[in-house]
Amino acid sequence: MKNVSVKKPVSKLIKSIKSKGTFLVKIPKFSKIPMNSFLVFTIIIFAFLLGMLTNKVLDLEQQVKSTTNMPTTQNSIATAPSTPPTQTGPVNVAIGNYPVKGDVNAKVTVIEFADFRCPYCNQWFQAVEPKLMQDYVNTGKIKFAFRNYAFLGPASTMAANAGECANEQGKFWEFHDYMYSHQPDESNTSMYTVDNLSQIAGTLGMDQSQFQTCLSSNKYTSAVTKDLNDGSAAGVSGTPTTFVNGMALVGAVPYDQIKQQIDQALKSVQ
Repeated sequence: MKNVSVKKPVSKLIKSIKSKGTFLVKIPKFSKIPMNSFLVFTIIIFAFLLGMLTNKVLDLEQQVKSTTNMPTTQNSIATAPSTPPTQTGPVNVAIGNYPVKGDVNAKVTVIEFADFRCPYCNQWFQAVEPKLMQDYVNTGKIKFAFRNYAFLGPASTMAANAGECANEQGKFWEFHDYMYSHQPDESNTSMYTVDNLSQIAGTLGMDQSQFQTCLSSNKYTSAVTKDLNDGSAAGVSGTPTTFVNGMALVGAVPYDQIKQQIDQALKSVQ
Protein backbone atom coordinates (compact mmCIF):
# COMPACT_ATOMS: atom_id res chain seq x y z
CA MET A 1 0.00 0.00 0.00
CA LYS A 2 1.29 3.42 -0.94
CA ASN A 3 1.71 6.08 1.64
CA VAL A 4 -0.78 8.90 1.41
CA SER A 5 0.59 12.32 2.28
CA VAL A 6 -1.37 14.86 4.29
CA LYS A 7 -1.90 17.66 1.83
CA LYS A 8 -3.32 20.27 4.22
CA PRO A 9 -0.56 22.06 6.21
CA VAL A 10 -0.58 21.71 9.96
CA SER A 11 -1.06 25.44 10.44
CA LYS A 12 -4.46 25.15 8.76
CA LEU A 13 -5.45 22.07 10.67
CA ILE A 14 -4.78 23.72 14.06
CA LYS A 15 -6.93 26.68 14.86
CA SER A 16 -6.25 28.37 18.18
CA ILE A 17 -8.77 30.45 20.00
CA LYS A 18 -7.00 32.64 22.56
CA SER A 19 -9.54 33.28 25.25
CA LYS A 20 -8.75 33.15 28.92
CA GLY A 21 -5.65 31.06 28.31
CA THR A 22 -7.50 28.28 26.34
CA PHE A 23 -7.35 27.19 22.74
CA LEU A 24 -9.29 24.87 20.47
CA VAL A 25 -7.68 22.35 18.18
CA LYS A 26 -9.76 21.02 15.28
CA ILE A 27 -8.51 17.68 14.05
CA PRO A 28 -9.72 16.40 10.67
CA LYS A 29 -11.08 12.94 10.16
CA PHE A 30 -8.40 10.40 9.34
CA SER A 31 -10.52 7.59 7.99
CA LYS A 32 -8.62 7.61 4.71
CA ILE A 33 -5.19 8.33 6.14
CA PRO A 34 -2.81 5.41 6.86
CA MET A 35 -1.73 4.78 10.44
CA ASN A 36 1.89 5.95 10.00
CA SER A 37 0.78 9.30 8.61
CA PHE A 38 -1.71 9.63 11.46
CA LEU A 39 1.05 8.97 14.00
CA VAL A 40 3.27 11.61 12.41
CA PHE A 41 0.46 14.12 12.52
CA THR A 42 -0.33 13.21 16.15
CA ILE A 43 3.30 13.73 17.15
CA ILE A 44 3.29 17.15 15.52
CA ILE A 45 0.16 18.15 17.42
CA PHE A 46 1.59 16.79 20.68
CA ALA A 47 4.80 18.76 20.16
CA PHE A 48 2.76 21.89 19.53
CA LEU A 49 0.71 21.39 22.69
CA LEU A 50 3.84 20.65 24.73
CA GLY A 51 5.45 23.84 23.50
CA MET A 52 2.39 25.85 24.48
CA LEU A 53 2.36 24.26 27.94
CA THR A 54 6.08 24.88 28.43
CA ASN A 55 5.72 28.56 27.55
CA LYS A 56 2.81 28.88 29.98
CA VAL A 57 4.83 27.33 32.79
CA LEU A 58 7.77 29.62 32.08
CA ASP A 59 5.48 32.66 32.15
CA LEU A 60 4.04 31.58 35.51
CA GLU A 61 7.53 31.04 36.96
CA GLN A 62 8.57 34.50 35.81
CA GLN A 63 5.51 36.03 37.47
CA VAL A 64 6.29 34.23 40.74
CA LYS A 65 9.91 35.42 40.67
CA SER A 66 8.82 38.98 39.98
CA THR A 67 6.39 38.91 42.89
CA THR A 68 8.98 37.39 45.25
CA ASN A 69 11.60 39.99 44.38
CA MET A 70 9.29 42.97 44.92
CA PRO A 71 10.38 45.18 47.83
CA THR A 72 8.23 44.89 50.92
CA THR A 73 7.11 47.69 53.17
CA GLN A 74 7.07 47.72 56.93
CA ASN A 75 4.37 49.41 58.92
CA SER A 76 6.50 49.75 62.04
CA ILE A 77 8.74 52.74 62.44
CA ALA A 78 12.47 52.16 62.20
CA THR A 79 13.20 51.40 65.81
CA ALA A 80 14.55 47.91 65.22
CA PRO A 81 18.04 46.87 66.23
CA SER A 82 20.60 47.99 63.70
CA THR A 83 24.30 48.00 63.07
CA PRO A 84 26.11 50.56 65.23
CA PRO A 85 27.32 53.57 63.25
CA THR A 86 30.99 53.77 62.44
CA GLN A 87 32.69 56.03 64.98
CA THR A 88 36.23 57.33 64.86
CA GLY A 89 35.95 58.29 68.51
CA PRO A 90 33.52 59.08 71.30
CA VAL A 91 31.00 61.89 70.98
CA ASN A 92 30.24 64.39 73.69
CA VAL A 93 26.85 63.54 75.22
CA ALA A 94 25.49 65.34 78.27
CA ILE A 95 23.68 63.44 81.00
CA GLY A 96 20.54 65.57 80.86
CA ASN A 97 18.29 66.67 83.70
CA TYR A 98 16.94 63.35 84.98
CA PRO A 99 18.54 61.88 88.13
CA VAL A 100 21.27 59.33 87.42
CA LYS A 101 21.47 55.86 88.88
CA GLY A 102 24.72 54.66 90.43
CA ASP A 103 27.78 56.51 91.66
CA VAL A 104 27.67 60.06 90.32
CA ASN A 105 31.48 60.08 90.46
CA ALA A 106 31.87 56.92 88.37
CA LYS A 107 34.28 57.35 85.47
CA VAL A 108 32.11 55.42 83.02
CA THR A 109 28.79 56.92 82.01
CA VAL A 110 26.03 55.04 80.19
CA ILE A 111 23.30 57.18 78.65
CA GLU A 112 20.22 55.70 77.00
CA PHE A 113 18.20 57.71 74.49
CA ALA A 114 14.76 56.10 74.30
CA ASP A 115 11.09 56.59 73.52
CA PHE A 116 8.49 55.41 76.03
CA ARG A 117 6.42 53.98 73.16
CA CYS A 118 9.28 52.15 71.43
CA PRO A 119 8.87 48.35 71.66
CA TYR A 120 12.62 47.78 71.30
CA CYS A 121 13.24 50.15 74.20
CA ASN A 122 10.89 47.97 76.21
CA GLN A 123 12.86 44.92 75.11
CA TRP A 124 16.05 46.65 76.29
CA PHE A 125 14.34 47.53 79.58
CA GLN A 126 13.27 43.93 80.16
CA ALA A 127 16.39 42.07 79.02
CA VAL A 128 19.36 44.41 79.47
CA GLU A 129 18.65 46.97 82.14
CA PRO A 130 18.21 44.56 85.10
CA LYS A 131 21.61 42.97 84.43
CA LEU A 132 23.17 46.37 83.89
CA MET A 133 21.86 47.54 87.26
CA GLN A 134 23.05 44.39 89.03
CA ASP A 135 26.55 44.18 87.54
CA TYR A 136 27.56 47.81 87.13
CA VAL A 137 25.18 50.39 88.59
CA ASN A 138 24.54 48.87 92.01
CA THR A 139 28.24 48.07 92.37
CA GLY A 140 29.21 51.71 91.72
CA LYS A 141 31.20 50.96 88.57
CA ILE A 142 29.11 53.17 86.27
CA LYS A 143 26.44 55.81 86.38
CA PHE A 144 23.34 55.43 84.23
CA ALA A 145 21.22 58.19 82.75
CA PHE A 146 18.06 58.30 80.65
CA ARG A 147 17.16 60.89 78.05
CA ASN A 148 14.02 61.26 75.98
CA TYR A 149 14.13 60.68 72.26
CA ALA A 150 10.43 61.19 71.59
CA PHE A 151 10.27 60.75 67.82
CA LEU A 152 7.29 58.43 67.34
CA GLY A 153 4.67 61.16 67.16
CA PRO A 154 2.55 63.31 69.49
CA ALA A 155 1.82 60.44 71.90
CA SER A 156 5.56 60.01 72.45
CA THR A 157 5.95 63.72 73.12
CA MET A 158 3.10 63.52 75.63
CA ALA A 159 4.76 60.58 77.42
CA ALA A 160 8.12 62.38 77.52
CA ASN A 161 6.45 65.47 79.00
CA ALA A 162 4.81 63.21 81.58
CA GLY A 163 8.25 61.90 82.52
CA GLU A 164 9.40 65.46 83.15
CA CYS A 165 6.33 66.15 85.29
CA ALA A 166 7.01 62.98 87.27
CA ASN A 167 10.59 64.12 87.76
CA GLU A 168 9.26 67.39 89.13
CA GLN A 169 7.80 65.36 91.99
CA GLY A 170 10.86 63.16 92.43
CA LYS A 171 9.19 60.13 90.85
CA PHE A 172 10.87 59.84 87.47
CA TRP A 173 12.30 56.34 87.82
CA GLU A 174 9.03 54.98 89.22
CA PHE A 175 7.23 56.51 86.25
CA HIS A 176 9.90 55.21 83.84
CA ASP A 177 9.55 51.65 85.10
CA TYR A 178 5.75 51.78 85.06
CA MET A 179 5.62 53.05 81.46
CA TYR A 180 7.73 50.21 80.15
CA SER A 181 6.17 47.54 82.36
CA HIS A 182 2.70 48.53 81.10
CA GLN A 183 3.60 49.53 77.53
CA PRO A 184 0.75 48.80 75.07
CA ASP A 185 1.21 47.94 71.40
CA GLU A 186 2.90 50.67 69.42
CA SER A 187 -0.29 51.33 67.46
CA ASN A 188 -2.31 51.86 70.66
CA THR A 189 -1.97 55.45 71.85
CA SER A 190 -4.95 55.52 74.22
CA MET A 191 -2.68 55.45 77.27
CA TYR A 192 -0.97 58.73 76.38
CA THR A 193 -3.56 61.31 77.36
CA VAL A 194 -3.48 63.90 80.13
CA ASP A 195 -6.22 62.14 82.07
CA ASN A 196 -4.78 58.61 81.80
CA LEU A 197 -1.22 59.66 82.56
CA SER A 198 -2.42 61.70 85.51
CA GLN A 199 -4.22 58.65 86.88
CA ILE A 200 -0.95 56.71 86.56
CA ALA A 201 0.82 59.49 88.45
CA GLY A 202 -1.72 59.20 91.26
CA THR A 203 -1.20 55.44 91.35
CA LEU A 204 2.53 56.04 91.81
CA GLY A 205 1.98 58.34 94.78
CA MET A 206 2.26 61.69 93.06
CA ASP A 207 0.03 64.69 93.56
CA GLN A 208 -2.37 63.97 90.72
CA SER A 209 -3.72 67.51 90.47
CA GLN A 210 -0.22 69.00 90.29
CA PHE A 211 0.80 66.43 87.71
CA GLN A 212 -2.25 67.11 85.57
CA THR A 213 -1.65 70.85 85.64
CA CYS A 214 1.99 70.31 84.69
CA LEU A 215 1.18 68.00 81.81
CA SER A 216 -1.72 69.94 80.34
CA SER A 217 0.35 73.14 80.30
CA ASN A 218 3.15 71.57 78.21
CA LYS A 219 5.53 72.96 80.80
CA TYR A 220 8.49 70.84 79.74
CA THR A 221 8.09 70.79 75.97
CA SER A 222 11.34 72.72 75.53
CA ALA A 223 13.22 70.16 77.66
CA VAL A 224 11.78 67.29 75.62
CA THR A 225 12.75 69.06 72.40
CA LYS A 226 16.27 69.67 73.71
CA ASP A 227 16.72 65.97 74.46
CA LEU A 228 15.62 65.13 70.92
CA ASN A 229 17.94 67.71 69.37
CA ASP A 230 20.88 66.66 71.54
CA GLY A 231 20.33 63.04 70.57
CA SER A 232 20.19 63.87 66.88
CA ALA A 233 23.35 65.95 67.17
CA ALA A 234 25.08 62.95 68.79
CA GLY A 235 24.04 60.70 65.89
CA VAL A 236 20.92 59.06 67.30
CA SER A 237 18.68 57.86 64.48
CA GLY A 238 16.59 55.22 66.24
CA THR A 239 15.76 53.94 69.67
CA PRO A 240 17.18 52.73 71.87
CA THR A 241 20.62 54.20 71.36
CA THR A 242 23.01 53.74 74.28
CA PHE A 243 26.24 55.68 74.73
CA VAL A 244 29.06 54.18 76.80
CA ASN A 245 31.45 57.04 77.49
CA GLY A 246 30.36 58.52 74.17
CA MET A 247 30.54 55.35 72.06
CA ALA A 248 27.16 54.46 70.57
CA LEU A 249 25.38 51.12 70.59
CA VAL A 250 22.27 51.26 68.42
CA GLY A 251 19.22 49.11 69.01
CA ALA A 252 18.17 46.51 71.55
CA VAL A 253 21.62 44.93 71.52
CA PRO A 254 22.29 41.80 73.61
CA TYR A 255 23.57 42.39 77.11
CA ASP A 256 26.93 40.75 76.29
CA GLN A 257 27.55 43.39 73.66
CA ILE A 258 26.99 46.33 75.99
CA LYS A 259 28.90 44.52 78.73
CA GLN A 260 31.92 44.22 76.46
CA GLN A 261 31.76 47.93 75.66
CA ILE A 262 31.52 48.84 79.35
CA ASP A 263 34.42 46.56 80.31
CA GLN A 264 36.59 48.18 77.64
CA ALA A 265 35.65 51.61 78.93
CA LEU A 266 36.46 50.59 82.51
CA LYS A 267 39.90 49.37 81.48
CA SER A 268 40.63 52.58 79.61
CA VAL A 269 39.92 54.78 82.65
CA GLN A 270 41.95 52.75 85.19
